[in-house]
Amino acid sequence: MRIPRLRRVIFLTLVAWLLGACGGTATTGSKGLAQAPAGTLLRKIQDRGKIVIGVRFDVPTLGYLNPQTNQLEGFDVEMGHAIAEYIFGDRNAVIYKEAISNNRIAYLKDGTVDVILSTMTINEEQLQQIDFSVVYYIGGQSLLVPKNSSIKGLADLRGKHVGTVRGSTAEKNIREQAPEAEVSLFDRYADAVVAMDAGQVDAVTAQDVILYGFQRLEPDKWQVVGGQFTKEPYGAAIAKGNTELLDAVNAVIKAMKADGRWAMLYKQWIPSDNVPAPPPNDWQAVK
Repeated sequence: MRIPRLRRVIFLTLVAWLLGACGGTATTGSKGLAQAPAGTLLRKIQDRGKIVIGVRFDVPTLGYLNPQTNQLEGFDVEMGHAIAEYIFGDRNAVIYKEAISNNRIAYLKDGTVDVILSTMTINEEQLQQIDFSVVYYIGGQSLLVPKNSSIKGLADLRGKHVGTVRGSTAEKNIREQAPEAEVSLFDRYADAVVAMDAGQVDAVTAQDVILYGFQRLEPDKWQVVGGQFTKEPYGAAIAKGNTELLDAVNAVIKAMKADGRWAMLYKQWIPSDNVPAPPPNDWQAVK
């Protein structure tokens, strides 16, 4: 019996995780990794002296350009620092670029960025174009609505205007699961929330970990409803064929799960009053 490609990829990440857990965690000296072979993307990154990582700038939990500090912060941003630390021995040897749903794959293919850590879901369609790391987070799609909204779930979206990000898995999912809703597309989730504030859309849909960030910013205005109606395994994305870089990123993710750093970042950045903490190796949640 042929195993679907996505399920096979998830299975292999489990095997890699178990082997990594048994064999110890990834560590480097103060100078980072030894030089990669000439001509590889990892060697190019090492010669450059910095890794370029695409993250979101508008998601308060994962990748957020804080207007008060003008600093990037969040779970994905800290993952990027850990990758830089592993490669260079310097957590600040990283350049962040804003990566939105509509340009993430293009940025990898044209070399604008080396790695994407931008709420990117591992799925069959995207596996045809790029490579993914092992799963580093599992979320689920939900709905953000005004506090006084009558919308409680997917069943209430008939004839309603729902905002989401163009080119995202959320766009595809909402069209399939609420076909009678009117879908409005934006470049950024923050733009969709601004549109909802202006009364242009009735709800915003994305992975719940994204939506809870907006609820946390303005708890008197927004609420997340409807529960999770998908499972979204996130991975770090890399252009195809760059085995050395992919191995390095996988080593970092597995080490962070094993040594407690993943749990520490989850506690710091994910709104635990709303989102239950999944075990970092909860592969069974991926179908």
